[in-house]
Amino acid sequence: MRSRSNSGVRLDYYQRIVHRLILAHQEPVTGLFPASNVNSHAWIRDNVYCILAVWGLSMAYKKIADQDEDRAKCYELEQSCVKLMRGLLMAMMNQKDKVEKFKMTQSPYDSLHAKYSSKNGLPVVADNEWGHLQIDAVSLYLLILAQMTASGLQIVFSLDEVSFIQNLVFYIESAYSIPDYGIWERGDKTNHGEPELNASSIGMAKAALEAMNELDLFGARGGPASVIHVLADEAHKCQAVLQSMLPRESNSKELDSGLLCVIGFPAFAVDDAQLIHNTKDAILSRLQGKYGCKRFLRDGYRTPKEDPSRLYYERWELRMFENIECEWPLFYCYLILFHAFQSDKRAVEEYASRLEKIMVRSEDGILLVPESYAVPQDLVGFEYQKPGSQVREVVGRCPFLWGQSLFILGRLLQEGFLAVGELDPLNRRLGAQKKPDVVVQVVIIAEDNEIRDKLAEHDLHVQTIAEVAPIEVQPARVLSHLYTYLGRNRKLGLSGRKSRDVGILSTSKLYSLKDRIFAFTPQFADLSRFYIASDNELMIDILKGEINFLKSAWDLLGRPLVTLVLKRIHLDQDKIPLAMIQTMRKLKSGYINGTRVMLGSLKDFLNTSAITDLSFLGSTEDGYPDRLHPDVQTYLDEHLLRSFSNRSTMNLRGGQLRPRTLRRRMSCKGAIKKTRSINVDSDNLGMEGPSPLTERRLSSIVPPPWLQANKQSHVSVFATTPEEGPTSSPLSLGNELIRENIYPVDPHHSRSAIDRRSEFVRQQEMPKILIQRHRAETNFADTEVEELIAMLRETENLEEQGDILQYLVDTQGLDFNTAGLGFKNKSEENATPNANNAAGTGTDPDNAAHPSSATANSNNSHCIGNTSNISSSSSNISNHNNMSPHENNHDSSQSEGMLEEGRVVTVRDLLKGLYEKACQQKLWGLVRHTAGMLGKRVEDLAKAVTDLLVRQKQVTVGMPPNNEHTITAPLPEVELRQLIHDAYGDDESTAMLTQELMVYLAMFIRTEPQLFHEMLRLRVGLIIQVMAKELSRTLNCDGEAASEHLLNLSPFEMKNLLYHILSGKEFAVSSVARGNLSIVSCKSSRVSKKSQIGLGDPEGEDALIATIDDRQGQWLRRRRLDGALNRVPRDFYSRVWTVLEKCQGLAIEGRVLQQSLTQEMTPGELKFALEVETALNQIPQPEYRQLVVEALMVLTLVTEHNMVPSLGGVIYVEHLVHKANQLFLEDQRKVQGDATLCCAKIKDGKEQQQAASGMLLCGGAAYICQHLYDSAPSGSYGTMTYMSRAVALVLDCVPKHGEMECAIS
Repeated sequence: MRSRSNSGVRLDYYQRIVHRLILAHQEPVTGLFPASNVNSHAWIRDNVYCILAVWGLSMAYKKIADQDEDRAKCYELEQSCVKLMRGLLMAMMNQKDKVEKFKMTQSPYDSLHAKYSSKNGLPVVADNEWGHLQIDAVSLYLLILAQMTASGLQIVFSLDEVSFIQNLVFYIESAYSIPDYGIWERGDKTNHGEPELNASSIGMAKAALEAMNELDLFGARGGPASVIHVLADEAHKCQAVLQSMLPRESNSKELDSGLLCVIGFPAFAVDDAQLIHNTKDAILSRLQGKYGCKRFLRDGYRTPKEDPSRLYYERWELRMFENIECEWPLFYCYLILFHAFQSDKRAVEEYASRLEKIMVRSEDGILLVPESYAVPQDLVGFEYQKPGSQVREVVGRCPFLWGQSLFILGRLLQEGFLAVGELDPLNRRLGAQKKPDVVVQVVIIAEDNEIRDKLAEHDLHVQTIAEVAPIEVQPARVLSHLYTYLGRNRKLGLSGRKSRDVGILSTSKLYSLKDRIFAFTPQFADLSRFYIASDNELMIDILKGEINFLKSAWDLLGRPLVTLVLKRIHLDQDKIPLAMIQTMRKLKSGYINGTRVMLGSLKDFLNTSAITDLSFLGSTEDGYPDRLHPDVQTYLDEHLLRSFSNRSTMNLRGGQLRPRTLRRRMSCKGAIKKTRSINVDSDNLGMEGPSPLTERRLSSIVPPPWLQANKQSHVSVFATTPEEGPTSSPLSLGNELIRENIYPVDPHHSRSAIDRRSEFVRQQEMPKILIQRHRAETNFADTEVEELIAMLRETENLEEQGDILQYLVDTQGLDFNTAGLGFKNKSEENATPNANNAAGTGTDPDNAAHPSSATANSNNSHCIGNTSNISSSSSNISNHNNMSPHENNHDSSQSEGMLEEGRVVTVRDLLKGLYEKACQQKLWGLVRHTAGMLGKRVEDLAKAVTDLLVRQKQVTVGMPPNNEHTITAPLPEVELRQLIHDAYGDDESTAMLTQELMVYLAMFIRTEPQLFHEMLRLRVGLIIQVMAKELSRTLNCDGEAASEHLLNLSPFEMKNLLYHILSGKEFAVSSVARGNLSIVSCKSSRVSKKSQIGLGDPEGEDALIATIDDRQGQWLRRRRLDGALNRVPRDFYSRVWTVLEKCQGLAIEGRVLQQSLTQEMTPGELKFALEVETALNQIPQPEYRQLVVEALMVLTLVTEHNMVPSLGGVIYVEHLVHKANQLFLEDQRKVQGDATLCCAKIKDGKEQQQAASGMLLCGGAAYICQHLYDSAPSGSYGTMTYMSRAVALVLDCVPKHGEMECAIS
């Protein structure tokens, strides 16, 4: 016998056990483990867990290799791991088409299979015969692959395999929004095959994404091509959703022991130590038993009450499984590992001894971990009476390899053969430790020298885009395009990344590509396609939010770097807006909203920022890894030249700076070239200030006066926000109707254009009269339309134009051609040669010097001259009013027209022009309305709704009670827009406002989730109503005026008002110039819960009245807010469950919550809470809803203090509220309270009538006196007192006589 150290002997013992229990089952061909001797299916999840013991043992041998034999054993064990991991990889690669398809559809039928044949790795059940979509299984595979690779194993052999694994990363990237079947393959716990969002899947995906990021799959031998890239934002979204869900597992499972693998080994997915602690405690207190832990509450699997003949359960039978669920020793193995990683020796020993008691000894004395323990059939009755009292028996497989493998790992850790760091070479276990504060670096770059100089006046010194070279600054969408090349593989038919979203974490890094360095501006700075972006204050607010977000979310090497470009479109009347200057000064000071920041230049931050290498852009497949992929090369060449650089020379927007003649020449020259839209990404439109792009948009057609800057002598600079594409710019006009008014033409003679022009010039000398004419042949039934269009031309008030266009839309439709009202152009007009061009551009210099008096001659000729150039591609021309050379002609009230052959000018075109105008003048009410009529959608609407839904907040749109639509699952953008549209009918402004508010709600839930505690449904319609009510109260105006004020708030103020309403903070309204309102927080002590009116302070006596008035109405307001936001007291829903258990049902506004709900659902289940919520949502008035919630709370007190064994039949909750109201009014009469002025008056005939017609004198909702709504809950005249009395009177079960202890907490 050779001598062996003790540790060697002990390891050999474990090696024998691993060999007999685990490796003996490994299939020699595929390397996979069958589920059992009789079932040859191999599950991904079980296989990965099985091999962990083998991997652990191989590392233990590597450490003590004191003989060659040990090295050999170590190698054998390592190769078994590689064999298994490659077996699974081959099985999944056979389904590569599914991976590709799933990126698009995310359908459960296109998912990778959850199990394969262990004989040949092929599928064993059809797509629709099993709940295959289990994101946690694929994620676990990727996580362990990363850990094993980091420990030195080489599992991936070729670059094709690398691309496949990169695509698996895309497969799990959206785990936070994909409902799956989860770790127990069931989905909803009734097992009807409905997938749901599972915290365990999201946690595992987050861990896999983090572990895979920047990992070289070839280990130390790899190069840039074998590195996996993950967008940090995707992992962070998973983390945010996970944190909002824990300790809940899903909608139907309020708790699940499977979460142990997310909070501890192997995933370590939670960064918040307190949350880890809470989740573990919840599992131990509610699921732990003598024989392990239950998987989840009311889990019927393998219980004696389960009907083995069917897979699914009836909803009512779930209650039978309570307290007799099977207990799984597997979870003790997880707990041992959990505590070992926290180096809590005492807890490890405790669970180890518990586990040993319930393990089964085999014939040769090896301890086996059984799958689960069930209550024997004949002892079920006793177990129901006293849970946990009966002896259980083993059911299922023994040994259960998943558990056995984790048990062996635990043993290796306990005996010191392994250190925790060896099982976690990527150091994921350190995630929950405290990190140092993040410093956010901010770089501001000016678009051109002029803006740089303007900033320098304020002592803010920045560089221009040209000066930061060689670093190139690009918009985020360039990065998003580059990322679509990641993971492309022709041989495998894989297409790369599908999602176009790049978040702030991805744009806060620098990127190197060969010898170039790129900085990207954040995505929110790109959003110029929607009106929110033309509100500078809101953009600054979003920036502050993102900086704050970086502080908490950044965990990469280096510091985050936010790059912003200050452009022309940000200027307000050619000045830098004050809000921007103030923010930059704050940034310069080093702190902003509690976050440390550094303002500097790009080159200062090169060494401190995170830099990622975009090496995947090489064309490796063609054998030139060092060269860029040809498509990327062309994309970059086209884009980079155009995106931001060389702007200062193309200074078109600041038109007033150059002589008029030059501008005119530019607008004619190369008009055809300018109309071409080659190489322009549709996402580019309107995003970048003056550039060749803008030049392309210069149309040389004269705009009608209502599209010109209203009486401003300078050229207005404004951000266009076209929707999605070249054709959607303001007006591609050839408006013959308007032309008709300019040239009084004798219908019987057709004259050449030149004659007409001379007549036109003659007309200039006379006072201008608008003459309406039409050809004799055409009969217009409807002259009204013509008059309207004439009015439209005359009026300069944008609001009036809006009204006229609204009328035209209603009567004629969006596509009604206003040009059709004139007569058709004669063809010779098109033929007028370019001579006109010369005439147009060669105007005398005087003309240029006085913009407002450009002569008609030049206007006209210039216009016609261009027609020939333009008509060829007129669809892409847009007409930028600020470019037209005759800006202010309409001061002399003359109308200009478009002379362009065959162009149609629809009402839609006119609306677009109006929309842009309103954006520029910041008339927000009109902007919202026209945006609605044009059918625009908020940029990230679908993303915003998903953000709310995945954090378990349902959203409803529309005004309650009749047309409220609930959104419960993510929808595509177009469907959402349609749903919102249907909910509000013709009210375009509110439909737009709804979209806008959804985006703000999503911003808040990302940055301040605490605002949404105890709210399950966000009812946007009600929130809008409450916002209007609050404004009307604050401004002392009626409802109509208040909703007008509301719709005219700027996006920033709207977000601010929403914030004050969500947080319940006091606010006052102060008026700003131009009639805009501004919302400011109140901190004054005088105001308790009520806001001041900031529109001129009341003085003297009025002030006194204001203070008294302030005290009044505060409870009504609180109830109204809480009711509208659906806020409920803590643990409200689970307490309602206890009430429901003791009565036959609760009736609320005609909806009855049946007692049977308690059979189907557990108290903390989200599904139950949603049922209660749906019933409460039947109540249209928020303050009344809140009183109903209070009544329910009183009922819960009755049940919790066990005053009565049962509450009897169906309880009508509203009866309690109305009874309380009666009692309140009786008391009011006795004490001559305020209510005697309205509801408590002694009734006479007239009032009887009024009550019958449904109106209370005080205007209280639902026949409840306003003064009751406005009573505090506590106190002898408080609402709770009256509710309690009402409960005592209405419910028969409460004893009427005798002494009772009655303390209301």
